[in-house]
Amino acid sequence: MRYLPLSGLILAFALAACDSGPEAPQQPVPDAAEDGSVEAPAVSQDAAPETENAEPELVEESASVSDDAEADTQPLMLAQDNVAESEGNWKFTEGRHFHRLVPTQPTVGGSDKIEVAEIFWYGCNHCLDFEPHINRWEEDKPANVRFVRIPAMWNPLVKLHGQLYYTEEVLVKNDKIEDPAAFHAAVFNEYHRRGNRLTSETAIQALFERHGVSAADFQATWKSFEVAQKVRVAEDLARRYNITGVPAVVVNGKYRTGGAEAGGYPELLEVIDELIARETAR
Repeated sequence: MRYLPLSGLILAFALAACDSGPEAPQQPVPDAAEDGSVEAPAVSQDAAPETENAEPELVEESASVSDDAEADTQPLMLAQDNVAESEGNWKFTEGRHFHRLVPTQPTVGGSDKIEVAEIFWYGCNHCLDFEPHINRWEEDKPANVRFVRIPAMWNPLVKLHGQLYYTEEVLVKNDKIEDPAAFHAAVFNEYHRRGNRLTSETAIQALFERHGVSAADFQATWKSFEVAQKVRVAEDLARRYNITGVPAVVVNGKYRTGGAEAGGYPELLEVIDELIARETAR
């Protein structure tokens, strides 16, 4: 896996992906752990330059971590779509509040649960705002639901941060990071509060070392086949889900929605709950 050594050029690509107007860097950004109250549209990748001409490698097997340790070796499973949805008095409308993916696409885990996937980028201020909302929702999610995060993959810096996320995920699984939630929040804060854009492997390794991960553990994980496979799966799913902005949410490989469609982050959680109810009623 190759990344451009010119950190300035890479950073310019990433910032071009945000189409939400100029930001004021002197303004403080809330901690990722705090309750963000500002609702914002999704970050768009429309302005992001094309960085690769080749199609992402088609990956039919997922190594992403799910609720069970065995999920690393499970194949991507197509959500079952052979039963008609039950009639109901639904509050939200297809085509307005959410979009249906046709055909139904793979999920990270198996078909034993309804999967809710958040597609995000650490450098996205809207993803930062959404964090406290989705974290509270995850705490009380239904027992038949699995929540996963999938990093965005649309330009070199965003992909580098995707590799960061999956390195973090594997180190958590291997008990090398004591407090996963605190580390996840710390990455957001490193970018948005400390102004460290994490544009190189060296800068990313320094962040992990500050949080108790040894250089040896970082390097072994960062360069591992497991992380590389997770990155390939994320690239494939982003293409299948037609992700053009973040934060986005995909329910069971069938429905895609976001804050702009729903009308705000509290409303987005309501849309997610209704889509789960639709899938449960099938």
